[in-house]
Amino acid sequence: MAFPRNQVCSWEQTWEQMPEANLMNGLTDTKIKTLTTPGRYGDRIPTLYLLVKSATRKTWVQRLTIHKTQHDLGLGLWPVVTVEDARRKAMDNRRKRYHGEKLIHGKRQAIGVTFQEAADTVIRLHEPTWKHSGKSAKLWRATLRNYVFPVIGQRPVAEITPSDVLAILDPIWTTKPETAKRVKHRMSRTFKWAKAQGLRADDPTDGIREALPNTATLKHSLKMIPHDQVAQALDTIQRSGASRSTIRCFEFQVLTATRSGEVRLAEWSEIDVTKKMWSIPATRTKTGKEHRVPLSARALALLHEAKQAGGGSPLLFPSARGKPLSDATISKVVRENKIDGVPHAIARACFRSWCADVNVSREVAEACLAHVVKGVEGAYQRSDLFERRRSVMQKWSDYVTGTPSADVIPLHG
Repeated sequence: MAFPRNQVCSWEQTWEQMPEANLMNGLTDTKIKTLTTPGRYGDRIPTLYLLVKSATRKTWVQRLTIHKTQHDLGLGLWPVVTVEDARRKAMDNRRKRYHGEKLIHGKRQAIGVTFQEAADTVIRLHEPTWKHSGKSAKLWRATLRNYVFPVIGQRPVAEITPSDVLAILDPIWTTKPETAKRVKHRMSRTFKWAKAQGLRADDPTDGIREALPNTATLKHSLKMIPHDQVAQALDTIQRSGASRSTIRCFEFQVLTATRSGEVRLAEWSEIDVTKKMWSIPATRTKTGKEHRVPLSARALALLHEAKQAGGGSPLLFPSARGKPLSDATISKVVRENKIDGVPHAIARACFRSWCADVNVSREVAEACLAHVVKGVEGAYQRSDLFERRRSVMQKWSDYVTGTPSADVIPLHG
């Protein structure tokens, strides 16, 4: 049953003022997702209601009469508290009332929401809009599980203080600065959501950096090798016991100076052999824009080998099971073969260093890496310099594969 059209309800209205509707056969999670009209919705469990403020703010409340006085018990936020959870809590409260046990533990609000419940809700709300939704959600949960939940996960989000936040960040602020920044950001997003829900008045991460050391002077560069050792590294990987798909994937990443995820998830539909071009879709680039990569002769030969290997997978370099290779697989091969660098740095930092040494112009080098050039230069540069990049990528390929044309010669533009 829907509310009458044009009937408006404010979250601040009293219970009696709020319009009410009872849904046939009770509430379900599917039905609740569609509820956007503010008001209170009754369930098939007597005394249980869902209070709806908006499409994103829905709270379970149970109205019980105890000693002739009505009390509204907050049972938690949906979807943190599911329909079945709410019904179980409501029935348990009715049993407690029958036996005369104490039920009221504070004001009518979702006071029992823990930090972990709040964080789970934030992830669930934002996951559909994240560029790599599944991977991003997994990283969020891993970060919070490793550093935050053991300390404050089961505590009410309303009770967490700046000193609690400091206790989490201080041990990793200088030893793992990038991780610490992610932890702080993810905690802040959770607290801001809790603030918007009326569960607390502030974000305890605000101003916390002033209580922590300045990490601006710390160096966080990725481990890399000199660019004149890349050819040897590729040769070492070629002679390793790794799968051919893994070996091809690593070499292709180096030849194209691209990121691991861009290569591991690359599909045949992105390759144009006639134009000798690989188009990385915007959904898989760091900039959120399509990046066209000119393919050298060796890169095309690698693709030919991969195609001949068959398998029927849409991926260029699938695992033995036909799924994408993991980032850890590539890193493990490099590490086990005692190459003193990480794949990302070997593919990209070494390429950029080589560009500087052979006088490739800055704008061409940055375009090859799909970097965003800021300021006036970036504002006026509208071309992706594709043909100029083609020459550079061929010479880089010759250099790292040790072909006769691999002599390092100046490249102007």
